[in-house]
Amino acid sequence: MGVTDRVGSLVAPLCDRVGVELLDIDYDGGVVRVTVDHPDGVGMDAIAALTREVSRALDHEDPVKGRYTLEVSSPGLERTLRRPGHFVRAIGSTVTVKTLPGTDGDRRVQGILESADEGGITLRTAEDVVRVLRHDEIQKARTVFEWTSAPESARTSQGRHAIDESEVGR
Repeated sequence: MGVTDRVGSLVAPLCDRVGVELLDIDYDGGVVRVTVDHPDGVGMDAIAALTREVSRALDHEDPVKGRYTLEVSSPGLERTLRRPGHFVRAIGSTVTVKTLPGTDGDRRVQGILESADEGGITLRTAEDVVRVLRHDEIQKARTVFEWTSAPESARTSQGRHAIDESEVGR
């Protein structure tokens, strides 16, 4: 059993107790990253409570040998996609994917994630090209947050105030 599996078996019930969903556990370069989510968002109170619980459990069980740093966070706007379930949750979103060397087609592709299951994903690029990839062909993937500007009516009404002509010159 690897470090992430050992940590996951300790963290999952703690997430349930705090009321958040465990999305991912990553162990890389001496950093244990626990990523959690909630349909209404994850507040700092939940992050702080879970960090205390996880820290105590890791100190008690010692599943990670040597020194490490614990990070507990929400996935943020641009979410890493690693497991089939992550992709399923992102259906309809814009995603960017980097494939493993030797995979047919471009190594980097961005588009709308049209479908996902245990076998792989299907995305449609801006050029209307459909790309089907197996999970074992994907090196890295994440959602892409698309910034949009506020409509003109919202921009002008926020920063300007109507001036009553009777007040001019006072």
